[in-house]
Amino acid sequence: MQLNSQQLKVGLGRAILRMMPLILMGILTLITFWLVKKSNAPEGEVLERVRLHEPDYVITNGTLSALNEAGNTKYRVLGKKVIHYDDDASIDIVTPRMRLFQPDKAPVTVKADTGHLDGDLTILDLIDNAQIFRPAQAATATEPATLRMLAQSSYFRVLINDDIIETDRPIRLEQGMSIMNSNEGGSFNNVDQSMVLSGQVRGRIERLPRGEQ
Repeated sequence: MQLNSQQLKVGLGRAILRMMPLILMGILTLITFWLVKKSNAPEGEVLERVRLHEPDYVITNGTLSALNEAGNTKYRVLGKKVIHYDDDASIDIVTPRMRLFQPDKAPVTVKADTGHLDGDLTILDLIDNAQIFRPAQAATATEPATLRMLAQSSYFRVLINDDIIETDRPIRLEQGMSIMNSNEGGSFNNVDQSMVLSGQVRGRIERLPRGEQ
């Protein structure tokens, strides 16, 4: 049995009609894929927009200093290694040591094993073996004599703009021959160089002989 041309055309048309849904689905899939690819930025551009928390520079034996309104050094931060992060401008410091200066007063040194300085340079966190040290100072025309002071804790937070050093961890305070321990930390005011202990405080207070005061 032979098929004439008319029958072939009818059969081909019916086959195309049966395949039309598949053809339309294929076209829609291709269009969707093209639109998604066009709307998404290239991988390289996405990575550029996402700023990872990774160091952008590291300084060995670095120093950060700030001056007061009179042009004198207000504080100085030193570290065996200073690691700066680009995404938030924060700084990690290995073995940080910070010196705080007040006119006519002994400079105060705070240090620890590790430190973290926020991107605004307003808060310095000192972690592990943290200490506040102020040497003894003889009386001057404007200031009374002060005893050697050493405060030790596992953590101190330096509020740089407020000249306050605080902790909520247990703290041991030595001042002269006196030793005090607090279970809830305390706060050191660098302006008047006074320490206030919080929570339960225990220890002993020793007075120097009159001739040594």
